[in-house]
Amino acid sequence: MSIPEFKLEEYLSRYEFSTSYLLCCSDAESFSLQEILALAHSEEKTLWDRLTLNYTTVPGLDSLRQAISQALYPSLDMDNILCFSGAEEGIFCALHVLCEPGDHVIVLTPCYQSLKEIPILKGASVTTLPLQEANAWRIDIDAIKKAIKPSTKTIVINFPHNPTGQVLRPSEFKELVALCALHGLWLFSDEVYHLIGSPKEGWAKPATEVYPKALSLGVMSKSFGMAGLRIGWIACQDKELLKKLEQMKHYTSICNSGPAEIISLIALKNKDSLLGRNNQIVTQNLKLLDGFMEDYHHLFSWVRPEGGCVGFVDYKAEEPVEHFTDRLVHAQGVLLMPSSVYDHRSNYFRIGFGRKNMPQALEKLKEFLR
Repeated sequence: MSIPEFKLEEYLSRYEFSTSYLLCCSDAESFSLQEILALAHSEEKTLWDRLTLNYTTVPGLDSLRQAISQALYPSLDMDNILCFSGAEEGIFCALHVLCEPGDHVIVLTPCYQSLKEIPILKGASVTTLPLQEANAWRIDIDAIKKAIKPSTKTIVINFPHNPTGQVLRPSEFKELVALCALHGLWLFSDEVYHLIGSPKEGWAKPATEVYPKALSLGVMSKSFGMAGLRIGWIACQDKELLKKLEQMKHYTSICNSGPAEIISLIALKNKDSLLGRNNQIVTQNLKLLDGFMEDYHHLFSWVRPEGGCVGFVDYKAEEPVEHFTDRLVHAQGVLLMPSSVYDHRSNYFRIGFGRKNMPQALEKLKEFLR
């Protein structure tokens, strides 16, 4: 098995921990351990104080899975949740189980690279359907209909979308689920940015709550800003499929970090206040970016994101965007992410606006432009 270079992760590994201003971050503002522990009730405090650093249960701590279902998937129970070490392990295990040689998989792009690479590694054929800026990066149901073949098994989506910040509206989601049901397809729905942003028509429900053959991917990394915990999960109505994913997990992490599970439990029980703070940061930063896009309209344009904390910006100059981002990081210590890391042949870059220091990073970008 030959694994291709993971372009996005390789790009970040060169700069992420040596650059002063990360203006391309895909996660929201984080919290200190002290802040989260201060939110714990007596039950969670007891769990924390009595914690031993042993192996943990493979599916995840029962109370954590219960908290995930109650906070995010209220129609499901904890046995519909399988925890992983971050979202990437969930992607890896799920698509390994779902995809077989001869299967056909439809993937909406641009996307996180593993969403399209893992089906290929398993011998499936993949049709990529690029979202189009001319269509405001919206899902194109007609294009999906035309791409379906007799061998199609799975459709892979990511909304709120990384890197465009587009969302799946309730009416669009209803159409997509009906299409999947008509053809008996699995729907892998990457929902790691769910509940961050202000969609004009509100949030569509998580896929797994409305479609029996849907897998909803979640994680503490993005909306909650707790990437260092490495706690993710897949929610699914099909418990037999989850058992197969659990067996796959035996070959990867085996189980999760005990301390990380308890911190995630505390955070999920305080979901509204934590997400409220991060949504406030996103709202304030978007207002600054609105002014920036207006002031520099001759250089940049975008479709304003409705969800998540990243956007996809068109760099209008003749200079290749890779040259622009390279000059910027070396001159000002400000990191943007060129579209080439998504295999997107364009002059776009990803900008992130989920962190408190985005205003300072934006000022550094302005200095560079001046």
